[in-house]
Amino acid sequence: MRILLVASAFNSLTQRVYAELSDLGHRLDTVCGGDDDAVREAVSRHDPALIVAPMLKTALPEDVFSRHVCLVVHPGPPGDRGPSALDWAIATGARHWAVTVLQADAEMDAGDIWATVPFALPEAGKSDLYRNEMSDAAATAVKLAVARFASGAYKPRRQEELGAEVVWRPYFRQERRRIDWAADSTGTVLRKLRAADSQPGVLDELLGAEWFLHGGHPESALPLRGAPGEIVATRAAAVCRATRDGAVWIPQLRPRRTPGGPATFRMPAVDALGPRLPESVPEVPARLEQGRWGSRGWTDIRYEQRGPVGFIWFSFPGGAMSTDQCRRLLAAYRHALSRPTSVLVLGSRRDFFSNGIHLGVIEAAADPGGESWANINAMDDLVEAVLLTTDRLVVAALGGNAAAGGVMLALAADEVWCREGAVLNPHYRLMGLYGSEYWTYTLPRRVGAVAAERMTREALPVSAASAADAGLVDRLVATSPADFAGETSRMAAELARSRAWAERVAGKAAARARDEAEKPLAQYREEELAVMRGQFFGAHEPYHALRRAFVRKEALRGAEVAGAAGG
Repeated sequence: MRILLVASAFNSLTQRVYAELSDLGHRLDTVCGGDDDAVREAVSRHDPALIVAPMLKTALPEDVFSRHVCLVVHPGPPGDRGPSALDWAIATGARHWAVTVLQADAEMDAGDIWATVPFALPEAGKSDLYRNEMSDAAATAVKLAVARFASGAYKPRRQEELGAEVVWRPYFRQERRRIDWAADSTGTVLRKLRAADSQPGVLDELLGAEWFLHGGHPESALPLRGAPGEIVATRAAAVCRATRDGAVWIPQLRPRRTPGGPATFRMPAVDALGPRLPESVPEVPARLEQGRWGSRGWTDIRYEQRGPVGFIWFSFPGGAMSTDQCRRLLAAYRHALSRPTSVLVLGSRRDFFSNGIHLGVIEAAADPGGESWANINAMDDLVEAVLLTTDRLVVAALGGNAAAGGVMLALAADEVWCREGAVLNPHYRLMGLYGSEYWTYTLPRRVGAVAAERMTREALPVSAASAADAGLVDRLVATSPADFAGETSRMAAELARSRAWAERVAGKAAARARDEAEKPLAQYREEELAVMRGQFFGAHEPYHALRRAFVRKEALRGAEVAGAAGG
């Protein structure tokens, strides 16, 4: 069936719906943005049997939904109405929520229901929940609704028939998000931060300026206390702020945009504050080995060991990996190699694995080209360390999405385990880049030269199931986001006990020696970086315009569009 996807942006949910409906054999076309004329033109050009809107910030044109069946994904249960459904759910402490696929109607969120799927709401940030628990429910609901439409026998239910209580919730404005550092408990502060992550953030005053706060994690260490709102420590470029009864870590800040000024974007908090941060604020690093995850305070990289299995768990906001984050992760990896293990798991417990280099940090740098070069070399150093590990088996555990260099980091491992709900983007083209991370070695080795060329040229999202079929993924992990780490641990222990372990380790060492003799890893890196250097430092390369537009969420202009198209 020909389906047109209409979305305000080709975001994570839109990509997942695109990938999973494509897997089912549907022919997908897409139109992104809030332009009614563009939607009308796309409908006229593609003549779809069905229109699906996974993520819309504006209403569909009436002349479109009155002539075509248009299914809209609403991130709330039947009867819930309003533009901030998930924000309200988190802010009010809901433990269970739902996704509803309803037919577009003149009244927002009031259309007949084609499918609704419930999901649990663990204590996590909005963007994390959106990409994981909510995305699982939404993908299930969309596929069910599409199947019901295709059958021709299903009649959608009016919301009144289902006995749904209509609850209109207005847009969740900053006035409701404001933190009263003197009065709000740590739990309240965390709910406010999580309900605004990653957009729009919580507007606050800090060190003489206005910032949007992004992300929030509790701090359990008793010494980290202070006056409510005071910055009492830094760690991994995050700041720790005291509450009336504890403290919270805030990883990212975004300056409030000045009238007429350029669009601002999220940055590691310490980098964003720069010289505003008092020198008296101490850096309080976390121990790499702390035992159970989350038991002794927040950190973005942690090593655990359970018998013969070592785990390097990491979690970076948005999946981006700056030069510093790559270097710290490499240091953790080298520490893990010093420990006596048979299997080493490198991955995310939930949400993003990695999206490659940190475009935000690069955009903010005084020399974006130079920072790009430093960042890609730091990524390459990390990938090289994984490729050169021949004394144990290495598993890349993808609890969530991965893209660009993050996918190639995973492919350096001996096995890639991926949660079924993840989406992979194994390409760099949309940012005008050739890519490095030894992808010219690892990607063809896994999928073949023809498929590698197609994936990097087409630049389309790939579902976890399709990734497994293609050879990008070795094992699909059929769990909820919350259970991924536990299931991965069980699988890793099983792998360590495998009778074939010794044979596999010996085989990988021999294979690495053969490959090195045929073409050294250094040559792959040199060839990739020769192209990347030109793209980072070339005067007419599209990368810088594409990066700027992506980070600042701005449209490309005239010549920039032409340059990007040529790239």
